[in-house]
Amino acid sequence: MIIKGERMGRPTMNDVARSAGVSLKTVSRVVNGEATVDPVLVARVRAAVASLGYRPNLGASMLRRNDRRTRTIGVLLEDVSNPFSAAVNRAIEDEARGRGVHVLTGSLDEDPVRERDLAVAFARRHADGLILAPTAPDQGYLATDWQPGTPVVFVDRPPTGYRGDAVLATNRSGTAEAVRHLVARGHRRIAFLGDAPRIATARSRRQGYRDAMREAGLPTCETVAPDCGAEAATLALLTLPARPTALFTAQNLITIGALRALRRLALQHRVALIGFDDFPLADLLDPPVTVVAQDPVAMGRAAARALFERIDGHTEEPREISIRTMLIPRGSGELLPA
Repeated sequence: MIIKGERMGRPTMNDVARSAGVSLKTVSRVVNGEATVDPVLVARVRAAVASLGYRPNLGASMLRRNDRRTRTIGVLLEDVSNPFSAAVNRAIEDEARGRGVHVLTGSLDEDPVRERDLAVAFARRHADGLILAPTAPDQGYLATDWQPGTPVVFVDRPPTGYRGDAVLATNRSGTAEAVRHLVARGHRRIAFLGDAPRIATARSRRQGYRDAMREAGLPTCETVAPDCGAEAATLALLTLPARPTALFTAQNLITIGALRALRRLALQHRVALIGFDDFPLADLLDPPVTVVAQDPVAMGRAAARALFERIDGHTEEPREISIRTMLIPRGSGELLPA
C-alpha cells in the first residue's frame, strides 16, 4: 500500500535524514563510516536506512568525500575455492572489515585474460586498491588500466613489469628443507612433481628441490603435474623399473592426486611423500601427510596491511615481505626407503 504523499522511487539520503530526524550531514557521516558520530544518532540513522531500504550511490558518495575513496578494495586470487586462497581471502576480509572497507573478490583460474579483465572491472568501480596473485606473464597493463597512484600489492607470487609490494612465502628454502628431510631418512631416488614452469612459485619450489638434490649429490627426477593430471603423472613415476622411494609434491592439489595414485597401487606406506601446502584432513589420513605449510592467514594480513598503508599515503620503495614456511612432520614424510 502506498501512503498518500509518500515519496516514490528509490529512497535518498534526504529521506533517511527526515525519517531519522537528523541532519543530512549526520546521515552522510554515518553512511561513510566516520567514527565520531554519537552512537544514539548512528542507531537512528541505521534504523531509518533499514526501514526505507536505502542503498548509497557509491559514485556520488565518492564525489562527496574529501578523500574520494569508495571504501572498497579488489582481491584477485588463483582460485578462491582452494583452501590456501580461501584462507588468504578471509584474512584480507577480516583486516578490511576492521577499517569499514568492503572486499570485491575474483578467481583467476590461471587465465591471464581473466586477470586483466577483472583488474580492469575493479578499476572501473573505483576500488581504492588491489591485492593480486599474478597469473599473467606481465602486469605492466596496471600502469595504464589503473588510476595513477592507486596502490597494488602482490601476494603469493611476485609481479613482472610493474613495481609494488609483494608478500611471498619462502618457497625455495621451504622446499629445500623438505627434500633434506627425505635425504636424512636415507632416500636417494626423490621425485619432484611440480606445477607449470610459467608460475613463479612453481619455479621457486623446483629450484629449492634442485638445491637440496645437488647439495646431496643426487640425480633429479622432475615431472610437471598440473592439478588435473597429478594422479596420472604419479602413476607413471611409480611404475618405473627403478621407481622413486620418495615424492615431493609442490602444490596441495598435486599432493591429493599423488595420494590417489599411491592408494591405487597400495604404496602409501612404502613410498614417502611430502607436499607443499597444507590441506584439510591431511593429518587424519593413513599415514598422516607431512607438509611444508605456508601461513595463508599471515600472508593475507600482511598484504592487506601493506595495501592500507599505501592507501593511507605510504610512499617508500616497494617492499618484499617474506612469510616463513614450516615443515610439519606427520608420518608420510618419515617413511624409510623400502
